Amino acid sequence: MAFQPDISALEDLAEMVRTQAGDGVVESGIEFSQLTITVTREAIVDVVRFLRDDPRAAFVNLVDICGVDWPARPERFEVVYHFLSPVQNQRVRLKVLTDEVTPVPSITSLFPAADWYEREAYDLYGILFTSHPDLRRLLTDYGFDGHPLRKDFPLTGFVEVRYDDEAKRVVYEPVKLTQQFRDFDFLSPWEGTDYILPGDEKAAN
Repeated sequence: MAFQPDISALEDLAEMVRTQAGDGVVESGIEFSQLTITVTREAIVDVVRFLRDDPRAAFVNLVDICGVDWPARPERFEVVYHFLSPVQNQRVRLKVLTDEVTPVPSITSLFPAADWYEREAYDLYGILFTSHPDLRRLLTDYGFDGHPLRKDFPLTGFVEVRYDDEAKRVVYEPVKLTQQFRDFDFLSPWEGTDYILPGDEKAAN
C-alpha cells in the first residue's frame, strides 16, 4: 500500500511557516498530498533556515532546486525547492517568483548542496542568485549564448559547433538548416496518412 502523508500534519506545518514568516508567505496549499508554499524572495533564506532548524520540521535534506518558465507572467520564473524531513517523514515544496534581472538569495550558506542546483538554474534559465560562491555556467559551454530551457529559446539554438580540420580547432558557426529539414513529408506514417497502411484495413471494418 502506498504511503499516505498526514494531511493534518502538513496543514500544521503550513501554519507554522505562516506564523514564522508572516508576510513572507504569499500562498500555500496541499495538492496531491504534498504541501507547496510560495514565499517572497526576501523571505526564502529565513524560511529555509526555519524548516531546517526547527525540531518540529527538521527538513534537513535538500532534494532538488529547479526552475520553471512561464513567459507570459511579469515574473516569468519560479525557483522550486524540494525538502525532505526524515524525522517527520514529510516533504515540502517551496516556490519563489522572479524575473530575468531580479536575483534570488542563494541558500548555499544553509545547504552547500544547493551550489550546483543554483548554477544549473542560472545556466539553463538565466535565474540570478545573490551571495552564491561561484555562479557560472554548469552544463553548457563557456561561450554559450542564451539559456536553453527558456520557452522562447529556439529549438535549433543560435550556433552550431564543429571541429574544423583545417583550423585544427573547434569552431562556432551560425545555425544553418539544410533544405531537407524544411520540407516535410505529410504522407509519412509519422505525420499521418490519407491511405491505409498494410494491416490497418481491418481497423476500418
